[in-house]
Formats: sequence, structure tokens, C-alpha cells
Amino acid sequence: MGSSNFLGGHSRKHKVTIVGSGNWGSTIAKIIAENTREHTDVFEENVQMWVYEEDVTIPKESKHYNESTADTPQKLTEVINKYHENVKYLPGVALPPNIVANPSLNDAVQNSTILIFNLPHQFIRKVCEGIRGEIMPFARGISCIKGVNVTDDGISLFSEWIGDDLGIYCGALSGANIASEIAQEKWSETTIAYDPPPMDSRAPTPRNASPNPDAAGEIPEIQHLDARGRKSKTKLTPLPIEYPPLDHNCFRMLFHRPYFHVQMVSDVAGVSLGGALKNIVALAAGFVDGRGWGDNAKAAIMRIGLMEMVKFGKEFFSETVRTGTFTESSAGVADLITSSSGGRNFRCARKAVEKGVSVQDVEREDLNGQKLQGTSTAHEVNSFLKARGLEAEYPLFTAVDGILRGEKKVDDIPALVSDT
Repeated sequence: MGSSNFLGGHSRKHKVTIVGSGNWGSTIAKIIAENTREHTDVFEENVQMWVYEEDVTIPKESKHYNESTADTPQKLTEVINKYHENVKYLPGVALPPNIVANPSLNDAVQNSTILIFNLPHQFIRKVCEGIRGEIMPFARGISCIKGVNVTDDGISLFSEWIGDDLGIYCGALSGANIASEIAQEKWSETTIAYDPPPMDSRAPTPRNASPNPDAAGEIPEIQHLDARGRKSKTKLTPLPIEYPPLDHNCFRMLFHRPYFHVQMVSDVAGVSLGGALKNIVALAAGFVDGRGWGDNAKAAIMRIGLMEMVKFGKEFFSETVRTGTFTESSAGVADLITSSSGGRNFRCARKAVEKGVSVQDVEREDLNGQKLQGTSTAHEVNSFLKARGLEAEYPLFTAVDGILRGEKKVDDIPALVSDT
């Protein structure tokens, strides 16, 4: 089965590589490999998946368990390619046979025109450094890495880290996406933000809007805009005409499944911010739930939190952020709801209040010292706002940070947000 008319006169197909193979990375690889198999006129069928090589033993509960080799360590890539299952990070889920696990990052990205990044954000720089100059110069990317980087100096998007480091354009995927549910093909939605660079456009030049030569008689260089609406510092190589256009239709074809619905937007900043800021709101929802205030209080937290998310996006990415990204998309309101109803930030905040301990105590006891995304994001965002004298403009974000620091109490929340 294929999209027979899509390739048209294009002689080349898109090759796809997944950079990362954890729980979410393997789930995304499964989705993409199912689609490349169905659309072989647009995509090369085999999908490369870079796997950080490690030795694994087949768990006893696996159908691939064999007593004779139970204690013999095997290479994870060999196990994936032999049994078509990531027994360590996505056990019990069959992967399509056209996923090729590759321990060599450089080999995995060779000749790929679409790169899907799915790894912890702290490894982005190192991975990009390893493949800089090794990828196709006109490759395009999608970051499935949730969140943003916030410092007192400013906010940066992980998709921009990737794009700037590699000299390519990179969009972002985010939404109410619990990997284990999607891997089991339970229906869900996601949002992909991709603003196609103008030099990749296949649309004919309008008759009355031809580019005017500059004073030297040369046609001005086409530049794409970054997530702040400014001319990007990254000079892109146009996608050759031999390939099908990398537009919203193409990416929907690559990601959309009957159980995984895709909404395409162009607002990369809004989609990225939604994946970060919702964690602060989820902590607040956990606080009031742990206090026993019920569903009405949680709904109030979500409403106020959504308003502050929109305000934050519009204030700091005013040129590109759309309110609808937060209020209408999976990356916005849907992710906020699921995170504020049962996500890890919500559960830990609720437990902290119920037990009368700090969230940091719960992190130490239940997460082996691992930090929640919400706690670090709350501190970073508060510090960013404080440096600009804007704490009072975001009372819920500010209250969460105050509670985490022990300077405020959960009982203070209603008064703190009373004017919102």
C-alpha cells in the first residue's frame, strides 16, 4: 500500500533515521517504520535506529527467553535485529522488521534526509558534535525531546540546539503522549510543529512578486525565520527537487497512524513551551489534590496554569507563538490535562502534601535522587521571571516555586492567584 501519486516526478526517496532508542524512541521508531512500509514510494522502507550499545540479558518474562543462554550477555542491537523487540526499554512490544538497530551513530545517519531526535536533552550537544559534517547538508529534523532550556539570560528550544549545531532546520513533536500506551496502540494524539523553510518550497513564484535584484544585480538570498521571527543565523541548504517536498503533508504521512493522530502546526516555540510549562502546573495540581481539595480545585489550577502558559509564550515569543497552540492542540491543553491528572510530577507533589514532606524528599525516596522535570523547570522559570521583575505577573508559576522552596504553603495558593 502506498501513496501512489505523492512521489510524482521525484526520483529520490526520503531515508529516515531515529537518533535514540529508549522507551519513547523505540515507540516513535515503531510508528515511523509502519508508515515507511506503507508509503514506499515516498520513503525508503528500512528505518535506521541508532542504539547506544550495551550488553543485555533476555528477561525471563520475555517470549524470547532461553534457559541455555539466559545468563549470556548479548548486544542490544543484535537482540533488536534478531527478535524485533527492544527487550530492555520497550519489552513485550513487537517492532516492525524494517527497523534496523545500528550501534554506529555516523553510519545510522548516512544519506538520511529526515532525522528524528529522541534522547535525553543533556546528550544533544555531544550527539550533534558527533555527526556534524556527516549528515546530508539538506537534511531536516524533528525533535521529540520535550521541554525547553531556561536560564536567566533567555529561553532556547532543543530543536534550535539541533538545528544550529548541525546547520539544518528542525521542528518539534510534543503532546499528551505516554509512550507505553502508544506502543500498545491505544489511541492518542500528538502535535508536530514544522515551519517549512522557504527555500524548500515547490510553489511557483507569484507573477507579481518576483524577487527584485539588489543594487549589485543579484537575487537576495532566501532566509528562513527562527522561533522568534528573526532571520535565522543558520544558513540552510535547500532540499533538492529530486526529493518529495518536506512539508506538513509529508510529515503527517510519516507519523500519523490509526492509533496515533497527528496535528500539524507551524508554531515550534509554542509546542516546545507547552511540553515544559505544563510540568509546573502539574505540580500545582498535585499540591491541591494532596490537600484533598478535589476536582474543582484541580480544574481551577489547570485553567489558571493554561492562562499563564499562553501569557508566557506570547510575552517571550510574540512573533510566532499562537494562542491556539496552547488552547487547541495536544501539545498544549491535552498534555496539560494528562500531566495534571496522573503524571509523575502530579503524583510526587500529591504524595509530598499527603505525607507532609517536601517534594525533594519524595524525589530522593521514590526516584533514587532523580529530579522531576517540573521542579527544575519551576526554579528556572522563576529565576528567569525574577531577573525581569515579572514574578507578580505569573502568580501560579511563582507560587509553585515558593512552595518547592518552603517559602509558601499549599494553603496560600487561593489567595496568591485570587486576581487571575
